[in-house]
Amino acid sequence: MRVMVIIKADKDSEAGVMPDERIFTEMGKYNEELVKAGIMLAGEGLHPSSKGARVRFDGAKRTVIDGPFTESKELVAGFWLWQVKSLAEAIEWVKRCPNPTGVQSEVEIRPVFENEDFGEAFTPELKAQDDRLRAQIAERK
Repeated sequence: MRVMVIIKADKDSEAGVMPDERIFTEMGKYNEELVKAGIMLAGEGLHPSSKGARVRFDGAKRTVIDGPFTESKELVAGFWLWQVKSLAEAIEWVKRCPNPTGVQSEVEIRPVFENEDFGEAFTPELKAQDDRLRAQIAERK
């Protein structure tokens, strides 16, 4: 199963404060462990919400909302995409993670939908389209 591991933002990450060398070093070692274990598919830090935007949908209407966004505890500062055997395995890996901020922080784990999770609405034609798109993405790497 694939999971997205989400590092929650805090006031420092939203202010654009970069982690110190110690945190970068610890995270680098941790990322090496994830790669060697064949778990890490991707992982990135994100700029603060002040550099982002949201698009709100209301029927056919689209409204653009420029950052920053007020509730930093609900924002994402970074993420990993992992391939694991189970949610329990992902939890065990997160428990080994260095503290992302060095102070109180939170990491969220969310399973990624796979094609088989969508049921009958995901027709063979839609699956074929998805397979084609994934193959095109893989070719670009």
